[in-house]
Amino acid sequence: MESSNLTSLPEETLDVEDEQQQQENQKNPPVSAFSSVPTRPPTKSSLKKYVPLEWTEFFDKEEDVCIPDSDDVFHVYMAGTEGPVVFCLHGGGYSGLSFALSTSKIKEKARVVAMDLRGHGKTSTENELDLSVETLCNDVFAVLKAMYGDSPPAIVLVGHSMGGSVAVHVAAKKALPSLAGLVVVDVVEGTAMASLAHMQKLLSSRMQHFSTMEKAIIDYHIVSFGSRRDCDFLWNFGGESPIFTRNYRGVQCFNPIEWSVRGGSLRNIDSARVSVPATLKYDDSKKCFVYRTRLEETEQYWRGWYEGLSDKFLSCPIPKLLLLAGTDRLDRSLTIGQMQGKFQMVVIRHTGHAIQEDVPDEFATLIINFISRNRIGPHGIVIPGLRRPVQPQQ
Repeated sequence: MESSNLTSLPEETLDVEDEQQQQENQKNPPVSAFSSVPTRPPTKSSLKKYVPLEWTEFFDKEEDVCIPDSDDVFHVYMAGTEGPVVFCLHGGGYSGLSFALSTSKIKEKARVVAMDLRGHGKTSTENELDLSVETLCNDVFAVLKAMYGDSPPAIVLVGHSMGGSVAVHVAAKKALPSLAGLVVVDVVEGTAMASLAHMQKLLSSRMQHFSTMEKAIIDYHIVSFGSRRDCDFLWNFGGESPIFTRNYRGVQCFNPIEWSVRGGSLRNIDSARVSVPATLKYDDSKKCFVYRTRLEETEQYWRGWYEGLSDKFLSCPIPKLLLLAGTDRLDRSLTIGQMQGKFQMVVIRHTGHAIQEDVPDEFATLIINFISRNRIGPHGIVIPGLRRPVQPQQ
């Protein structure tokens, strides 16, 4: 299959246009403040702004965890030296590096482990396409067993999107005695199930090939502007709107409505620079970069990720935190559960679906505060001025 023709983005496109606009304004001054688009000050070359960042800037080390009696090898990134373990599970199509920027702050108070799930990142397994929730749960248990043996430390499971579903299922099994907390990031059963009918169409609408890694990061970032509005449009009309395409300064961009596919477009340039490369691989036959994870071939497992998720989440007998990018994502079961005080909920309105990437510092603060409030770990985390919840009398 031949690769599709790609429209390239010149390195200095944005800056050249700014210079031309500035010269035009000098020759023909605008009549009013509203008659032309304001110019911006000179900026760095586009490609320089999008050069990939190394994982070593955020994590302390990486390891390949070999699972006994199998050929499965799971790649994990680790940071921090003390405190409970914040064990991070990424969304479909992402990698452990989705938590890179937030790790920089979390590791000051706790340890962080972010694994590449089956079929993602640098992980290598016998069956890359088996993304059933049961298999993914078994993978998590196997990695924890290989890393910590029979005496794991206090663990806080943090899962984003598909990874949030896996985290809930792991917690619901009650097979991890040291599990002390559960954080689910922007995944709700009702809205997730409603999106499944449109997922294949959304996957096929994505730009499929990238000539260089820098261009891939540029494309990811450019299409993120305005995507939240388009996501809301699709959301409000029940997913019946057409798949949008639009041209942005000569580049054909596909609308990445990725809250239901990859987990949302990235608004943070630095996060994209470290996380996007791990989601792609180089295809020698096509001479370009393509997606590492073949999500479109895993459709048989999608319903299993989300069916019964709300009830499983509410049934977990540990402190729970639900982070959402909007209240429109809350379904009936969770609304009732939240009113009954069964879990803590925080809505972050100024972000997209990938909360941990869009606002990493705020995300890290929420995780640290959650650990502190619930006294997780052998000594807990002390944050001056932070009020702890009143413990009910027995």
